[in-house]
Amino acid sequence: MAKSVPVHCPTCRREHSFTPPTFPCACGAPLTVPVLPDATPELLAHRTWRDSWVAVRCPSCDRQGQWPRPEFGCSCGTVVRLPVPPPRDTEPERPAGEEAPKPPRTPARPPFRPVTIRTERDAVMAAERYLRWLGFSDVRRPGNCPAPTASGVDLRASGLVARVDPTTLPTTLRDIECLWLHGLLDSAAAACFSLAGYAHDARCRADDLRLPLFVMDLAGTPQALNDWADELVRRGRG
Repeated sequence: MAKSVPVHCPTCRREHSFTPPTFPCACGAPLTVPVLPDATPELLAHRTWRDSWVAVRCPSCDRQGQWPRPEFGCSCGTVVRLPVPPPRDTEPERPAGEEAPKPPRTPARPPFRPVTIRTERDAVMAAERYLRWLGFSDVRRPGNCPAPTASGVDLRASGLVARVDPTTLPTTLRDIECLWLHGLLDSAAAACFSLAGYAHDARCRADDLRLPLFVMDLAGTPQALNDWADELVRRGRG
């Protein structure tokens, strides 16, 4: 159970007891958002999407994710944002002269066999085949629906949800945020595949959320579009 911390309201000066929220990590372990007990709360005048989330590293699996930033509402009507510590640096110090460890090798895979995209169903099939190639052998379509769904999630696998956007317009910021929330609710990572690319704000938000973006051509071969997609391709299912 999370340990409560004292919170002083900057308006009425009263002291309250606050219990930090706990969320389920993708690894299955409970993750409590840490709150600095001695820091001064920040008066919340207005909210922005970016400031409403904070990076926290899971103590069980060491995975860093974005979680809702703790807030507290005082009975006097004041709402404050509670400070949290920055995520710790997990890279250990090395003795002088010791070489840095080499990055993991890319998993050996056979050549990817693309699917020519002529219809929306082909786009979903191409993304499904690509995820299987990355090692997600249990990838499936929700409800066995062959075409993209209105829910925002077109493919699911253990620990992963994916969206396939076969439209001729760039994937929007709202699409990215909805997909990420689906992953948060399922305690899973998220990835997006798009034929027409992404709006600029959608790409920036995906980078903030560490969400892999892929763009597909009509030949059916997805290409990694950001660093998180490159990492997913490198490590595969993991």
